[in-house]
Amino acid sequence: MMTNELTNKTDISSEKIKTQLQQFENGFPSIQLINSATIGEGIRKYNKEEEREHINYLKQAIANGTEILKFVPASGAATRMFKHLFELKSQLEQAEFEDAKFDYKADSKTRNFVRHLKHFAFYKDLTTIAPEITKVVTETITNKEALNILNTLLTEEGLNYGHLPKGLLAFHKYNDCVRTPLEEHLYEAVKYAQNDKQECHLHFTVSPEHLQLFKQLAAKSVKYFETKYGVSFQITFSTQKKSTDTIAVNPDNTPFINEDGNYLFRPGGHGALIENLNDLEAEVIFIKNIDNVTLGTKAQDTIFYKQVIAGVLLKEKDTIFSWIDKIQNQQISQDQLTELEEYVKNNLSVLMSSSYLTFSFEEKCQALLQILNRPIRVCGMVKNEGEPGGGPFWAMNNKNICSLQIVESSQIDHNNSEQQSYVNKSTHFNPVDLVCYTKDFKGESFDLKQFIDPNTGFISEKSKNGKPLKALELPGLWNGAMANWNTIFVEVPLNSFSPVKEVNDLLRVEHQL
Repeated sequence: MMTNELTNKTDISSEKIKTQLQQFENGFPSIQLINSATIGEGIRKYNKEEEREHINYLKQAIANGTEILKFVPASGAATRMFKHLFELKSQLEQAEFEDAKFDYKADSKTRNFVRHLKHFAFYKDLTTIAPEITKVVTETITNKEALNILNTLLTEEGLNYGHLPKGLLAFHKYNDCVRTPLEEHLYEAVKYAQNDKQECHLHFTVSPEHLQLFKQLAAKSVKYFETKYGVSFQITFSTQKKSTDTIAVNPDNTPFINEDGNYLFRPGGHGALIENLNDLEAEVIFIKNIDNVTLGTKAQDTIFYKQVIAGVLLKEKDTIFSWIDKIQNQQISQDQLTELEEYVKNNLSVLMSSSYLTFSFEEKCQALLQILNRPIRVCGMVKNEGEPGGGPFWAMNNKNICSLQIVESSQIDHNNSEQQSYVNKSTHFNPVDLVCYTKDFKGESFDLKQFIDPNTGFISEKSKNGKPLKALELPGLWNGAMANWNTIFVEVPLNSFSPVKEVNDLLRVEHQL
């Protein structure tokens, strides 16, 4: 009865709610790893001549009118980025002597932040609001002065950075300006995502409460880039659909009841954005997180390899469409079928199930056609040097086919020694550097929701108003939501990956002029 009443107030069906409650009860199976993907075994590595050939392939496709779009998940708040500073602020507020000397050397994060305060791009805005900060001598800073800096940076009385999304923060300082991540994405689009009409199409997914702020910044920023680079921008925004929210439960898996008597629903994680991606009309779609930007003056490798992986995508797409055409027109011989099987295995990294061997010629053609006729993604992979992120693996999907997958640590059974051995052998990780082709051989858009592996969600522990709860995360956008796509991994250099997970990351060389 409560479910029916609730359904009348939400976009979520009773059937979906029941399914989600069952998922809490049953949990999600660990993904079955077959091996780690390494260079030559699932990850491609090109020489300079091959890289230039792929860039030329992209440029020719653009000249022929290929539609290009840049998709940027940008709803993430900066709260985690300033987690350490919030903790520090709380400690200072509880300090007994506000004028006591501040022990900024207490830990390395605090030391780096205080000593290099003037190197942050937001320093000028900080001192405009609170000019007295310019007089602070960092070697002799007091508790009161430190608290003033943190309040000015983090709270509504100042810049409010602790509650804004990363995309709107001052990240980079140039000689003549300061740029936010949104503006750096505009710059990148100019360099690798123009179409043949010198148009740059970008789509940002944002939180509803910050939509107007994003629109205002975009409207202000495009004028500069359009004038400087002779391009025009088409920028659109969307928010995560309420229909993708998931029900929350108590620790005993009973529905969590809000103070108003209704069930609590929470955003379903970045996997919900497959719906937003599904609504877009473009052939080539670049996907990159909002905080993964470097200074424009240091973005040469980023720009170069974005073009490389886009060229790889388009070249493989043309080959795939050629094979589909042969099958559709019944122009494929036994020898060509054998050649196609090798192509699917070696180029698309799909290993057919053992039952495939028992198929007739026609059945094999149809099975291979199903493999070919899917969305395509090429994913940049960087060498693993301790950065967080999912990794590239060979894994079984929900259709019992072994293929390349991006797998998060939470999806792996680390207590299984064999599974853990594949993790230990892993050499690369996923920096969320994707380029996708989402149209079929007829030029019609795929329904991307049909290619999700629903068994790849996960359950996390959260709280609300001090009460513990369990939350359901949908299959991740570049994980289970794309599990049944054709997937290609290409090695890209580590310096093309420069995320900002915490504020001191902005002091790294790729973020400093």
